[in-house]
Amino acid sequence: MFSLGDYVCNQKTGEIGEVIGFGHQILDSGYTTTLKVLVANPEDSGRKRAIAEDLYSAWTMRSKK
Repeated sequence: MFSLGDYVCNQKTGEIGEVIGFGHQILDSGYTTTLKVLVANPEDSGRKRAIAEDLYSAWTMRSKK
């Protein structure tokens, strides 16, 4: 289980960032947990930081940069 402040990597997009919150998404089978991540240097944005949210299962633990 991830905690606030953990660094994670999205397995689909490759985005890396810090967990800043949790959420949920409704799927056919019910509610599924999501992670809200403060992403460092998103590739498709001119901003230095952005927030990404994806299913909990899409993220893996990563060591701090």
